[in-house]
Amino acid sequence: MGEPEVDAVVAFNEAINAQDLDGLCALMSADHRFVDSAGTAVVGREACHSAWASFFASFHDYRNVFDQITVVEPGRVVVDGRSECAFEPLRGPARWHATVARGLVVEWRVEVLAC
Repeated sequence: MGEPEVDAVVAFNEAINAQDLDGLCALMSADHRFVDSAGTAVVGREACHSAWASFFASFHDYRNVFDQITVVEPGRVVVDGRSECAFEPLRGPARWHATVARGLVVEWRVEVLAC
């Protein structure tokens, strides 16, 4: 096992890549906040469940590939990597910012990087 924040972030991403909605939601805090690359936020585990269900239904091949994971301070992780998807706007370099508390992801923020 590595650092608990890293373990939570890796498990969260593994659930995304597997499109495991139940597993993903089990890793969210009740007040989980997802912020997409446009700055739009979805707040609350139930709202995020619905948003991810719709996303997975639309983008069956979406996945994130992590290249570097950095704990910037306790409970805060930054990940550099890329998203892969047949739908071109969802494909390319990205950075994820995660806030983790008590083994749960409180916030998952996506930043699309220029190629």
